[in-house]
Amino acid sequence: MAQQQSAQPPSDSRRTVLVGARIARPSGVVGSGRITVEGGRIAGVHSREVDPAGGDAAGVVDLTGHLIVPGFVDMHVHGGGGGSFSSADPGECMTVVETHRRRGTTSMVASTVTGELTELARQAAVLAELVQQGELAGIHFEGPFISPQRCGAHQPGLLRDPDPADVRKLVDAAHGTAVMMTVAPELPGGLASVRLLAEAGVVAAIGHTDSSYDATREAIDAGATVATHLFNAMPPLGHRAPGPVAALLEDERITVELINDGTHLHPAVLQLAVREAGAGRVAFITDAMGAAGMSDGMYPLGPMRVEVRDGVARISEGPTAGSIAGSTLTLDRAFKRAVTLDGLTVDQAVQALSATPARLLGIDDRVGSLEVGKDADLVVLDAAWDVVGVMRRGEWLVRPRGV
Repeated sequence: MAQQQSAQPPSDSRRTVLVGARIARPSGVVGSGRITVEGGRIAGVHSREVDPAGGDAAGVVDLTGHLIVPGFVDMHVHGGGGGSFSSADPGECMTVVETHRRRGTTSMVASTVTGELTELARQAAVLAELVQQGELAGIHFEGPFISPQRCGAHQPGLLRDPDPADVRKLVDAAHGTAVMMTVAPELPGGLASVRLLAEAGVVAAIGHTDSSYDATREAIDAGATVATHLFNAMPPLGHRAPGPVAALLEDERITVELINDGTHLHPAVLQLAVREAGAGRVAFITDAMGAAGMSDGMYPLGPMRVEVRDGVARISEGPTAGSIAGSTLTLDRAFKRAVTLDGLTVDQAVQALSATPARLLGIDDRVGSLEVGKDADLVVLDAAWDVVGVMRRGEWLVRPRGV
């Protein structure tokens, strides 16, 4: 007898039945399954094909030969489609959102870039409205409270120590929509700021840091729970000075962000992190800037200019010229790399791109897995692991051929 989940349909009677595809469920991938979507939510998930039409063939979509996975969740993205979340222009911000949605990211957090506090507050006000409208899952402040020694693509002259009063100003400017802030905990005020963020219900992320192993452990004990793009913009793992990498990988309280674009991390390093932390503590992110989904050329990143060559973004001028400046990655490519080049199973990739970030952001009651009652956010992949369909809240953003 087929295993299934069912629920009372929402008041909206729109009904779509997806049949024939393999389905990535929390318990594992099942073959030739069936998902019923009603009113923007998942109303049923069946692990075997039973009466696919359900008496209403008009709403049935045959996806035989495909794989359905949960919509991707990106907890660290700056831009895409030529647009940036730092623009404080709602239209440009939505360009970013739509660019990543078409590639399967149905939930995302808008990440800012280091700037003056007043400018960051202005950006936060615009982004907060988009969060309240349901377009974004929250705001992530990456800078200005980071180390000048590990600033990466952030403008050194705008960096500052993490004074808890300034940290509070930015959190307040987001009007309850700040979900994460990256801090270098070794700086003056760093530990106090980590505690403040944890008490405020905002994820304190350790990143762009020159912290030692011991100082990193102190920050974790103070309430930090995320490693901002692990390995990048922090001291490398050393056999006498293990630095932050060892502390972040070994602690079960930490979720580690990884940028799986083939540029930021060697595949062997990514595989090491997944083995050490386990798929349940890994969140694949894009750290994408405006060139994601675009061609090579010149692009802005906050107050700086970035040149993209062969898909790799680097600061084009100033004291940090040549530094990698975010990525041009989209999460569909990260998923494909994971299962074709990195040796991850589909289950592990789904955890890293959907379930783990959704849990960390506190939205796993709505998204991150294909379960009854959750939003009908899903991605349809073909046999080559390419996106051929994207559904968000029951609406097709990308329609599979023939639908």
